[in-house]
Amino acid sequence: MLSCRHMIGQLLNQRQFQRYASSITAKILNQRYVELTQPDGRQLKYPSVWLRDNCQCPECFHGATRARQSYWERCPLDAAASRVSYDEKRQQLVVNWEDAHNSVYDLEWLEQRDFSVEARQRYLDEVYKPPAQLWSKSQFGEVTREFAYKDVIEQDAVLSAWLEALAVQGFALLRGAPDDVQVARHLAERIGYIKHTTYGDVFEVKSKPNAGNYAYLMKPLPMHTDMPYYEYKAGINILHTLVQSDSPGGANTMTDGFFVADKLRREHPEQYELLSRVPVNWFDIGHDGDAGKPFHNLWRAPVICLDVDGLFARINHNTMKRDSRFTVPLDKVVAWYRAYDKFLQLVYDEAVQFKTRQGDVFVFNNLRMLHGRTAYEDSPQNQRHLVGAYVDWDTIYSKLRSLKFPNAKN
Repeated sequence: MLSCRHMIGQLLNQRQFQRYASSITAKILNQRYVELTQPDGRQLKYPSVWLRDNCQCPECFHGATRARQSYWERCPLDAAASRVSYDEKRQQLVVNWEDAHNSVYDLEWLEQRDFSVEARQRYLDEVYKPPAQLWSKSQFGEVTREFAYKDVIEQDAVLSAWLEALAVQGFALLRGAPDDVQVARHLAERIGYIKHTTYGDVFEVKSKPNAGNYAYLMKPLPMHTDMPYYEYKAGINILHTLVQSDSPGGANTMTDGFFVADKLRREHPEQYELLSRVPVNWFDIGHDGDAGKPFHNLWRAPVICLDVDGLFARINHNTMKRDSRFTVPLDKVVAWYRAYDKFLQLVYDEAVQFKTRQGDVFVFNNLRMLHGRTAYEDSPQNQRHLVGAYVDWDTIYSKLRSLKFPNAKN
């Protein structure tokens, strides 16, 4: 029979073995990386230069402002660890550097910055930007999201869901807005900051004599995106229907430009290459009713623009604002027109049509959605009247992240 002391010794040895078996190990690889191996075999690997650059000690990092304060004149390319260890109790990686500096990194902080493909994609989708859901004409009913104006103004959870819908589906409808010309402004300021343009901050869309903008006519408004002539193009368009036309016209038209671009890429790759590479001249010259405040806006960009990851970032299309100056080589012009014609065919094939009511607010991603309007007729008793405002996507994404991650540090 085993003695009590012997049994206790066995238990202690077993616990020490379990503790050792469950611990995380750290080691240096080729003087260039530090690797953590977890009990399940999963490995976290970090470049030494990155670890040194992101040292979290008070000497290197200013916690209150979430900023480096190491004043590197050049990158710490020669940073080398002399010893690494893992503090199981504090759950921290400890790095002793050859220059006698010491760094400590929380495991949770490191896991959030894992360089694996899965972790990087998760951060891009969940924190950076929600991935867009592309949709066709037949899917319009499935992707339409509606919200009560009052709930968006009063409830942060609804505000967050609305902004998420704008980011993912690219548009949303708000119902029940009051008969107030400040509705568009209130929504913009609920998000953050209104965008000022050459048409002011809040603008009216209605028939105007001597109109300086095609949208102020009662004629059909072709499919387009607003302000392709801006380098920093308006992010979302907020359109509040104060008075809707009693005539059969005045209906909204819309197409998901990213869906069309994706379809063009899959089915007509040569035309897609032209529309994503050949720069087009976009312009807006004139004034908005005040000849003393003229503007002369120009920007050159392709119809289809991609971001750094090769994803769709912006669609430029506005026949009224496409310049007759086409500053590209002569031999590209005819081919570009053929590609542009195919793009327009797809745009109109995929267009949906609906008519907002008084009190509706139609909000859409101006970098993605092409929109238009059918012709209408005013009468002395009924004059169609919308009030609009713009907000930049930087402001929208910032608000969305602040709502989703209220305790974010860095």
